[in-house]
Amino acid sequence: MINMAEKNGGKTKIFIDGREGTTGLRIYDRLEKMDGIELIILKEDERKDRTKRKEALNSCDIAFLCLPDAAAIEAAELVERENVVLIDTSTAHRTDKDWAYGLPELGEGFREKILGSKRIAVPGCHASGFIVLVYPLIEEGILPKDAFLSCFSLTGYSGGGKKMIAEYEGENRSPLLDAPRQYGITQNHKHLKEMTEITGLERKPVFCPIVGDFYSGMEVTVPIFKDQLLNGAKAEDIKNIYKNRYGGSVITYVEGDDTAGFYSAADMSGFDNMKISVEGNDDRIILVARYDNLGKGASGAAIECLNYKLGKNITDGLDIKEC
Repeated sequence: MINMAEKNGGKTKIFIDGREGTTGLRIYDRLEKMDGIELIILKEDERKDRTKRKEALNSCDIAFLCLPDAAAIEAAELVERENVVLIDTSTAHRTDKDWAYGLPELGEGFREKILGSKRIAVPGCHASGFIVLVYPLIEEGILPKDAFLSCFSLTGYSGGGKKMIAEYEGENRSPLLDAPRQYGITQNHKHLKEMTEITGLERKPVFCPIVGDFYSGMEVTVPIFKDQLLNGAKAEDIKNIYKNRYGGSVITYVEGDDTAGFYSAADMSGFDNMKISVEGNDDRIILVARYDNLGKGASGAAIECLNYKLGKNITDGLDIKEC
């Protein structure tokens, strides 16, 4: 086991289980630049050794789990020290009531649970945009829990991890990758569970994720018919809800942010904040969230949760684009 910093008082010991993956590497790069952090790194021949992983997990203050679901569950079970904080970027614990859901912008209850919990689940990339758009409308009582919704989501290919990145950037790439590709076509995408449970929806939305030939970025759109809204609500009411809810540095409501009538899914590529917009008209409304699938959709969200736990400025270690 190699320590990246000498032991001394005041430093938080952090271990990334799964540092070699796309999300793990991004978290590692951020932590290296942050003050007060001591990184615990396993040697190459130790990183899949259960005994060495258990030792690292129980010798740190905070561990990031950047693993497949089964491995993340196993890692959590290996932790024996009561004070170890786990921040899990996998799907495994996102709807587990014993874990805090790592989207503090949703409201005070979410922030308090993150602050008070030693188990935090980082939201899924597609799910983050959908939940940010839908949750406050249900909470404010203008969208019913039994609403029939759909969700259209564009993402860069880095969301598919090392294997997909290699497919897009390799010498022998298929010509089929030149055009956007729809997936999740069985309507059983793994993000659907948290999209319904966190928002309180009683029906899963029709979900259409599409991967495009660009490295990173994400644009999530939820269309709403006016007849779906309660109490005579209109587009302006939705805008006001978003303005009141999302005025911070990480999630911000913006108007007039299109480029000659276009929204680019790569607009927030390389950044860790999210922009929310409302377009359309009072009959047919579209709700849009733009962010980076590797930023607020993954590693950026994980670092934000870390900042809450350490009492740091929530944007410490994050790249924020001015909105």
